[in-house]
Amino acid sequence: MGSIKTNAIRLLDGQKITYALFEYDTSDGLLDGVSVAHKTGRNIDQVFKTLVTVGASKEHYVFCVPVEMELDLKKAAKACGEKKVEMILAKEITPTTGYIKGGCSPIGMKKKFKTYIDETCLLYDKICVSGGKVGLQLEIGVDDLMKVVDGKTFDLTKEPA
Repeated sequence: MGSIKTNAIRLLDGQKITYALFEYDTSDGLLDGVSVAHKTGRNIDQVFKTLVTVGASKEHYVFCVPVEMELDLKKAAKACGEKKVEMILAKEITPTTGYIKGGCSPIGMKKKFKTYIDETCLLYDKICVSGGKVGLQLEIGVDDLMKVVDGKTFDLTKEPA
């Protein structure tokens, strides 16, 4: 694993933050968060997806929510004090974050965006987020993640439709 160096990993190493990496097979095309949780043997409630949004002000925000849940855009807007937020287009992910779709980590984006993590993270000592590339998950202490992304917790989810 020592050969994998994404922006997220470089940033954590630079700050001497402890984490664990889990590589998973992507050849079957099953890249959704639930499949990733199963492939890495992690508790599904502790695997979070990273979503990038843009507010009415044109400012970008990052939200991390459990993979089985859906981001509630009204709650997200309230969290960051916007009238409304919407998901950015897939083609905007790389230019905005420096990561590719499916491998977007909340850690080490091109720019430090305001980051909100669903409050259910507080139920656990550690959660998993993308390690910064497809096929790589990063398990990190919740306190360490909050510190490194300057995150805030908020009720952000709704049950998927």
